[in-house]
Amino acid sequence: MVSKLKKIESVALYSSRGTKNISQILNQLYEICVNLKLRVLQPSSSVLKAEGISKNYSDKFIKKEADLVLAIGGDGTLLSCARKFGINGPPILGINLGNLGFLNDIAPDNLTNSLLEIIDGNFTLEKRFFLEASINGKLEHDIALNEIVIHSGSIAQLIEFDVFLDDNFVYRQKADGLIINTPTGSTAYALSGNGPIIHPQVQAISLLPMFPHSLNTRPLIVADSVNIKVLPYKKSYISYDSHSTKGLKRGDEVLIRKTDSELMLMHPSNHDFYSACREKLGWSLGVPSKSKT
Repeated sequence: MVSKLKKIESVALYSSRGTKNISQILNQLYEICVNLKLRVLQPSSSVLKAEGISKNYSDKFIKKEADLVLAIGGDGTLLSCARKFGINGPPILGINLGNLGFLNDIAPDNLTNSLLEIIDGNFTLEKRFFLEASINGKLEHDIALNEIVIHSGSIAQLIEFDVFLDDNFVYRQKADGLIINTPTGSTAYALSGNGPIIHPQVQAISLLPMFPHSLNTRPLIVADSVNIKVLPYKKSYISYDSHSTKGLKRGDEVLIRKTDSELMLMHPSNHDFYSACREKLGWSLGVPSKSKT
């Protein structure tokens, strides 16, 4: 649905990578925003700074003052941007300079037209939720937009763990680890483990054992309201979006659940999830006309 929410008057430019290509796009975006009479804000946490901007602002200031954050790079950049500004912050729009790029919609060759459409109010907003974890009752600082993974930390090494859902015992598993992912993460790391692709509007969480020592283990999809408890039986690790990793020991109790706050992800008005799947996953060699569907 096309959205006509708050008028966009201030835009923040963010990148987590410092390549020449990203620098060129960053400066191009800055010029486009200036020509559109927009206030351009530069986060101090951005790796690159646009030419012509002399002042940097704290992440806290950006969350309060920006009407939109442009994440310039691949999905990794958008994940970094989401962690910094996504919770209780402005909408985030991805400029795709990566490879797969499921979260980043706008290609560099369509910057001006796409941005003009969006500033004019022709866009859609989509809510995406994060995952958080508590270890032995203590809430961790890190959050994950894609997935939380409990793993052995070594190649070809199994760990054993119990899984409970809302305190109901589900199974004891031997595997390289367990991927617990959101619908957003279903097209990320979990995809390489042959996990199910979940439409972003489905309110669910997927549990995917990694290389399980069993012939009958399958992914399990549960409601996003479920509390997931994992009890490892030996030393292991917990990772958040492959960004932050912390050690676990035998007897630790890991509780994983959906956060209360959500990310507001912005798309161009012509965004289509299935079209992205066809393009990026090679689902189809051709697209039938609407009259034949």
